[in-house]
Amino acid sequence: MAQSRKRASSKSIDNPSIAPIGQWVDIEQIKLPHRQPRRSFDREKLVELTASIEEYGILEPLIVRPLNDRLYELVAGERRYRAAKNAGKTQIPVIVKDIDEQQAFELALLENMQRDDLNAIDETEGMLELIRQHLDIASNQEVIQLLNKAANAQRRNQDLTDNVTRQIEIIDELFIKIGRSNRESFRTNRLPLLNLPDDVLQVLRQGRLDYTKAKAIAKLESEIDRRNLMELVITEKLTLSQIKEKIQEILEETQTPIRVSRSKDLYAEFKAITKIQSDAWQDEDKKVQLEALLMQLKEILE
Repeated sequence: MAQSRKRASSKSIDNPSIAPIGQWVDIEQIKLPHRQPRRSFDREKLVELTASIEEYGILEPLIVRPLNDRLYELVAGERRYRAAKNAGKTQIPVIVKDIDEQQAFELALLENMQRDDLNAIDETEGMLELIRQHLDIASNQEVIQLLNKAANAQRRNQDLTDNVTRQIEIIDELFIKIGRSNRESFRTNRLPLLNLPDDVLQVLRQGRLDYTKAKAIAKLESEIDRRNLMELVITEKLTLSQIKEKIQEILEETQTPIRVSRSKDLYAEFKAITKIQSDAWQDEDKKVQLEALLMQLKEILE
């Protein structure tokens, strides 16, 4: 095992109790974890990073944790790891941290969030996973229920049980530690993203769309309309205001035929009613009013 030691600078968040050691290891000694906050990679950016590594090498060590005497598990730097493999590198610089699986996931989430490497969906699911681990809760859905329960109690000025209160305190501490958003903002702005249509979620996971724009586009019921608009937004780099204008145009176009059809139905219905109401036609004043109304309806339709 080649381990010629080198010093390398790193922007990673260091645990004060762990002294980072820069060293070089064979890339085959590093194994990917079964849980990672990042689930998708931008292919174009990966190609660019591969080209950069081919020319300049890896400028910042990856963070790993030891599994045994020979193997390490990747904690942070998966994009650099993949690019290094693509570039044909056999050795890469690492910083070894002796941490457990939960600490590794937390550190990976922190690293990715500080670099803005995560898309909104991966970040949201990663935060749910982190909370779930710290509270030892079985599912992410239970975390969501807990957040909603706390919000409802606060809105109604109700007290929570001691256990729930402690859980909420832990969650708040995690948000402070992560340094991103807060519990209520996460609940109202990020959790709804998980319910977006699949086609919108897919583009959002790829990092091709900002989550505020994705939420706006998801309001369109037609998948075809959503896909066409997403492609336009990505290629033309439309702002949120421009997207809302486009959505309004689409809605007006789809609703116009319905309105015209309904207007025609109402006109026919009105004519039928007035024919039945023979008394109204025998009254000269009413007859004049009815004829005027029919003419107005006809002009509007034409």
